[in-house]
Order: sequence, then structure tokens, then C-alpha cells
Amino acid sequence: MNHNMLGFTGGNVARFDRYMLSQLILLFGFYGLVLVLLFWVNRAVKLFDQLIANGQTAMVFLEFSAMIVPGVIVFIIPIASFAAAVSVTNRLNSESELVVAQAAGFGAFRLARPVLVFGVFTALFMLVLTHVLVPMSQLRFAERQAEVAENITARFLTEGSFVHPVEGVTLYIREISAAGELKDIFLSDERDPAQKYTYTAKKALILRTDAGPRLIMFDGLAQVLNSNSQRLSTTGFKNFTYDISALLTGPIGGDRTVTQIYTSELLNPPAATLTETGETRAALRAEGHFRNAQALYSIVTAITGFSMLIVAGFSRFGLWRQVVMALGAVALLQTLDNTMLDLARRADGSLWLVYVATVVGALFNIVVLNMASRPSPSDMRLRRRTLREMTRLPAGGTV
Repeated sequence: MNHNMLGFTGGNVARFDRYMLSQLILLFGFYGLVLVLLFWVNRAVKLFDQLIANGQTAMVFLEFSAMIVPGVIVFIIPIASFAAAVSVTNRLNSESELVVAQAAGFGAFRLARPVLVFGVFTALFMLVLTHVLVPMSQLRFAERQAEVAENITARFLTEGSFVHPVEGVTLYIREISAAGELKDIFLSDERDPAQKYTYTAKKALILRTDAGPRLIMFDGLAQVLNSNSQRLSTTGFKNFTYDISALLTGPIGGDRTVTQIYTSELLNPPAATLTETGETRAALRAEGHFRNAQALYSIVTAITGFSMLIVAGFSRFGLWRQVVMALGAVALLQTLDNTMLDLARRADGSLWLVYVATVVGALFNIVVLNMASRPSPSDMRLRRRTLREMTRLPAGGTV
């Protein structure tokens, strides 16, 4: 480190802040990338098996994979911010740079300033994700799933051959007209061990509904064979509706989930949204406020990673015990966060509970940083010795 920087005067103070902030952002990007890849691969493997099994291309897989990334990033941001703060603080401690800063008069609260700026940066990033990118990507993901499901349905409509959409189901269509009318259809459903169903019809149509595709058969016969008694029941019908969405793997669209709804609608949900999601007004409002709480919580995790290490003082043997304690503190705060969200969902007047973990974490860090501002006698001796070594350095010298 340059001797002029060790003086921490004028522009060198800002230089130290920029130096520490750049290290935090660099490691945040590294840990974030690693964690996103780990969680993304776990989800992408299942997605790949599902899409490829349904005959989709690699481009569809890549498109779907990109849509799940924002949701993964939201999950890993607090973890990555904590890991970055711990790594930078531990390295600066092991290389005595924090000791030099403290010997030059920097208190724990002053040293925490670049960490706080870093936490605000992660919080702003989180706000963009939770309020805009995640609902947008989740909604588009559901729409594309519905489109793919319809394409799968169309793939089953092969004239002149027996197809097996799922195990236990056999479908045969003699002819498909230019207007999309299915002629002379045979459908066998043996998925129920107790009974086997067979449907035949002169013609049929595919009807798209909000609940998924339906097969409407006309002028046909339904046969039900009881597997135990071997008794066959037959029923003629003029028209009969069969739910072919059950033949598809995965969701095919329909009502939105909470993650697919934008925050403005969650905070003031109309009656239609309550009906669509099946949630209470309190639950939806709590989810909307929780998106803000998540962003603020990422600031807390970053400060916790710094404060729990800085309070331990200088150690040439590392701060691994403090790292474990910091992990425990973050785990307890996360448990509190989840518990408060569950309580806030139950009543409209309990919305403030979603911010409890953030407030508790902030107060906890203030107490810890205040403790760090009162160094032990051994730390004071080390700082005085470091300061004497700094003053003996020639101008332009290095440590």
C-alpha cells in the first residue's frame, strides 16, 4: 500500500473507500456468478429433461432458462453480499490494511461506510429485480409454457397412426380436415387401475379454454371396463368433453401466481386478483411489502459480514471463528424474516412485521460496530506500533 495512502488525508480517504468498494463489488460479482450457476444448473436440468422429452429444441430450453435467472438472482443476492463483505474484511485484516486504517484514526463506523454504500447498491439491484424483472420474467415464463403445451397438443394430432401422449393413453385419428376437424377418433385411457375407459366418436374438435385444451367428441360411444368384476358398461353420447390437458407434462397456463403479479397490484389488490390467486388481501399486501424488505435485508447481510469480523480486531491466524458466528447471525435473521412474513400474511394490520428482521439486523450491527469502536488494550498497542512504523517511512515509501 502506498505511504501517502497510509496517511489517509484529503483525497486518499476517498481513494480508500473506492478501493474497498471496488473489492466488494468484484467479489460480489464473482460469488453471485458462482451461486447463480449452481442454482440455475439445478433447475435447468429438470427443465431440460421436461422440454427435450416433449420434443422441444435447444433454443426453447435456452429461452426458458433465461426466464428463470431473475428469480434465482433474487435468492442469492443476500448470500453473495454477505460472502463478499466477509471475504474483503478478512483479507484486509490479514494484510493489516484495516489495522493501518484504524491506526490512522478510522473508527468502525467510518470503515463501514463503503460497506454501507455497497449494501445500498445491492438493495437497488434487488428492487429492480423484485418489482420489475421477476414478475415480468415469471409471467412470460407461464405464457411460453402455455404456448409450448399447445404445440405439444398439436403434435399429438397425427392422423392415421396410434400415438401415446402419456403412459396408459392411446389416441388414434383417421383423418384431420383442413378446418381442424378430427374424424373417426379412438381414445383409450387405462391410467386408472380400477377402470379402463374407451371412447370412440365420428368427429371431434380441439377447444382452447382458460383452463387448458379440451377435446369435444360428437356422436360417439363411451365404454367403461371394471377391472375387478370385468363388467363392461357402454353409453352413447351426442357430445362429450375430455380434458386433454391431463395428457401434458407441466403447467399449461391459467391463473397467475403471486410471483407473476407486479407490486402495485399486490399493494392494492382488486377483488379479481383475490379470486384469481385464492389469497387474502393481507397476504398479497404482505408479499408486496416483503419485496421492499428483501432489498433492505441485503444491506443488513453485507453490514453483518463486516461488523462481526471488525469487532474481533486484528488476528494473524484469521477470523474463521467470527465468520462462523456471522453465518449464525445471518441464519437467525433469515429465520426471523420468514417467520415475520408468515405472521404478516394473516392480518392487514401486521404488515410492519415484514420489516422486523431488517430493523433487528440494523440495531444488532449498530451495537456490534459500537463495540468495535472500543478497542482492547492489545489492539491499541498494535495500532500505536503501526502508526510509529508509518511515520518512520520515507515519503513515497511502501509497506
